[in-house]
Amino acid sequence: MSNANLTGHTRPISRRTALKGLGVTMFLPLLEAMAPGGASAASRAVSSPVRFAALYMPNGVDPAAWTPVGSGATWQLSEILAPLSGLQRDLLVFTELMNRYSIDGDGHYAKVAPFLTGTHITKTTGSDLRCGGVSLDQELAQHLGNLTPLPSIELSIEPVTTGVDTNVGYTRLYGSHISWSSPTTPVTREIDPQQAFNRLFRSPVSEASPAREAVDSSVLDAVAHDAAALRKRIGTADRAKLDEYFEAVRAVERRIAFDAARRKGEVLDDTLARQAVQKLGTEIYSYYHDADLIRRRGIDHTGQVRLMLEIMTLAFWTDSTRIATFMFANEVSDRNFSFLPGVSGGHHQISHHGGDARKLAEYRRINTWHIEQYAWMLNRMKQIREGDGTLLDNAMVLFGGGMRDGNAHSPYNLPILLAGRAGGSLAPGRHLVYGKNTPLCDLYRGVSNRMGVPVQQFGNSDGELPGLSDAAFAGAGSA
Repeated sequence: MSNANLTGHTRPISRRTALKGLGVTMFLPLLEAMAPGGASAASRAVSSPVRFAALYMPNGVDPAAWTPVGSGATWQLSEILAPLSGLQRDLLVFTELMNRYSIDGDGHYAKVAPFLTGTHITKTTGSDLRCGGVSLDQELAQHLGNLTPLPSIELSIEPVTTGVDTNVGYTRLYGSHISWSSPTTPVTREIDPQQAFNRLFRSPVSEASPAREAVDSSVLDAVAHDAAALRKRIGTADRAKLDEYFEAVRAVERRIAFDAARRKGEVLDDTLARQAVQKLGTEIYSYYHDADLIRRRGIDHTGQVRLMLEIMTLAFWTDSTRIATFMFANEVSDRNFSFLPGVSGGHHQISHHGGDARKLAEYRRINTWHIEQYAWMLNRMKQIREGDGTLLDNAMVLFGGGMRDGNAHSPYNLPILLAGRAGGSLAPGRHLVYGKNTPLCDLYRGVSNRMGVPVQQFGNSDGELPGLSDAAFAGAGSA
């Protein structure tokens, strides 16, 4: 953005205005100056787009502790869903949704790969994958991706799992993907937070490029000239919004830098941990829990997940993309959750609880941890004002998994949540109980419609899931 673009105080700023520097392009959050007439007209003249995110949790849940008590608008959070206290009015909980074409295959892999496609996968032990369709996120990206710098983003924190699961005769590749751009093409996930951050703000550069030297510096330093010029043009409220945005970006850069130091082995003892905190900011303590965790594990698992969720939030905030997916882990992941009090062991192993009371308690704690991260992202989005509402008001954030009880590999009555208001076209705050085996794809039809991409058919959908916009609807079944 040149200085010439910043002259004249009556011409509104384009929603696609970006701050630029060497190898850096920073798109802006919605500002009052982007609408003629300023604050009073901002929400009318510059409509906030609807965003969609899907967060995938592997290995199922303890069904006895998942389902809320009551239905409709009169309901109580269950034990596992307790971290969503304070977000209940922003939430839809669904009971008795089922992914029809995930029931034909044994084990986990036939549940995760078709989670967002609603189709039947082909059993194979090789790389000749075929999931049967295009996933919901990529269907949306194909229609809306031209409106944003990035059509979609796909994030995770675990590398793709390879090899064959001989117990069920499926390639493990199926367990690593929920996003499919074609029936045979899973979309690559980004697992490195630095690379995910770079996708939002940095242009690809070669080793010989002058911009190569700037990669390790702050993107805010690179756009400082444009930012200073912009501040002269906008009002007090917009300058406050810009400061909030810049501080969020700076905080993410610090957390990424801390992780990079940890990966290089620079944070190995108490002294170096204290030095890293002093260098990178005291918020490291609150973000990554405490100094002991910093010393022992550097950036812990919770911190890694939240860093990716914050990057996803930045992408929505700046309208860099409107579609995102995140996998907490690959299906069948046996990530060790011993960092949680009362848990000792790996996720997949604990999910096969066999009814053992001790394992079930550990399983619930792991389930609850996942909900805590979901709640963290929702609260983060709710903090960000946008037009007359919040970023969460203008979004749909799906949370779910491809099976209910990990011990039984049950694909029925899936654990599915949807948060946000989709710009006012959803009526959250309810637990909706449907008849048994109601198609999950009916929900996806409703999501697609609210994204402005109506589809004639998706998976085994019979039509849009009823009640999404009807605040009085409680569902067709009984809790």
